Amino acid sequence: MPIFISQGRYSRDAIKGMTANPEDRAEAATKLIEAAGGKMLAYYVTLGEYDWLIVSEFPDHQGVSASMLTAAASGGVTDTKTTLAMTTAEAKKVFAATGKATAAYRAPGAG
Repeated sequence: MPIFISQGRYSRDAIKGMTANPEDRAEAATKLIEAAGGKMLAYYVTLGEYDWLIVSEFPDHQGVSASMLTAAASGGVTDTKTTLAMTTAEAKKVFAATGKATAAYRAPGAG
């Protein structure tokens, strides 16, 4: 199954609420991901540009999109982004396919 890495920020209200009542959000995130057809692989709170990072497994992009849209619609998270992650073996296949497709492509502005 494809693996996805999702990142985002907690909203100001969510941070205020978690400061007043600290909680571990992994259980809630796991339930959301499972309800959308996926599996939680890891959940991290991060310092820096993003507040959290989730590694999940979904059959396709629709499930991961549904889970991230649900979280964003709640108002508790903002600035979400999701990236498809590939193993090196999967990436090798993509590079091989790219090599075959190169002959059929003409770059914009190229003669």
